[in-house]
Amino acid sequence: MSTADRPAESASVASDVAAVCRDAEFVRLVASADGDALAATGVLARALAATDRPFQASVVAPTATAERATEADATVTLGRADAAADAAIPAGSDPVSEVAFRAAEELGSADAVLALAGSTVADATPNGRLREAAGVSRRPGVATPTTDLTEGLAYGTRLHAPFSGDPESVRAALADCNLMLAAEDATALDEDDRRRLASMVALRTVGADDANRRAAECVEDALRPHAGGPFGTVEGYGDVLDAVARDAPGTGVALALGHDAREAALDAWRTHGQRAHHALANATTGRYDGLFVARGESQGDAETPVGTAARLLRDFRSPEPVVLFVTDGQAAAAAVEDRQLGATMDAAVDQVGGRAAGSGRHARASVETDTASFIEAFREAL
Repeated sequence: MSTADRPAESASVASDVAAVCRDAEFVRLVASADGDALAATGVLARALAATDRPFQASVVAPTATAERATEADATVTLGRADAAADAAIPAGSDPVSEVAFRAAEELGSADAVLALAGSTVADATPNGRLREAAGVSRRPGVATPTTDLTEGLAYGTRLHAPFSGDPESVRAALADCNLMLAAEDATALDEDDRRRLASMVALRTVGADDANRRAAECVEDALRPHAGGPFGTVEGYGDVLDAVARDAPGTGVALALGHDAREAALDAWRTHGQRAHHALANATTGRYDGLFVARGESQGDAETPVGTAARLLRDFRSPEPVVLFVTDGQAAAAAVEDRQLGATMDAAVDQVGGRAAGSGRHARASVETDTASFIEAFREAL
């Protein structure tokens, strides 16, 4: 699809969603479990609330159906296409949250900061108009959702460095560049300090022994963040939205709707980030032609965030364009470009049993076989 085609197609989708919402007496918003879709849900929900339109918002697992026995006059799915929906904004060439923003504008009220936060955790790039509408500007430094730098660098999932997931390693890294005084209060940093911090983070991320070539490009997403929003930086806001969408959907919906869920959301974000970095750092990896596979260790009763682990593996570790992260009963795949991973995951699950869902660049599955058998099935399907 050419870039010129994208605005017209997105505008058409936005208008269709706005029309469905405008004509319904009750709207049910069903989001895929990721930060972009969650933000889109919040944007539409706030627009509906501003016009006193009743709605219900929920986040569902990637492999779950949007069907539910309710009295909803209309169902709108975000981040997923579903036959049960009256309208949908599937993952595509524009961030889901950006398309939702356009629909909300047609409804009369649109939260640009929330939409921009969601777009920062989408694979698609938002256009300049959304950034302009948000009214935020960039500043030196690193994107975190908290002024505690130790937490921000240890648990944030916008990058994966040798210190990720380990607060003590973060403190040592800060001490090495004379930034320990600001470890618990980033507001103490001046602009030169922020630039020094960003340089340290970039160098340690790219200079890791197992870093891939893509890491140099992807770490830029964590640097020079946009200042603003309820978590200090827009990119930090997006990181929290993505974590709660995947691990604490109830808290995620409350946060996206604008309720007082900050502390609960940060708690979920810390746990999610620690588990994702731990899973990636301790995984056993294998390289195949065009595919990089990581097998995650069990984390006790805690469920491994395989979707986040797969994204980090793709962006910072994998030498191949497609990655597969697997644990007992769960798998996630991610690709640098559109590789129809949803269809690939469907084909793999058809061989071994389970449920799958995905798009061109991402896919998830719940599987009913051992990891070795599933890896072989995915390789054959790919």
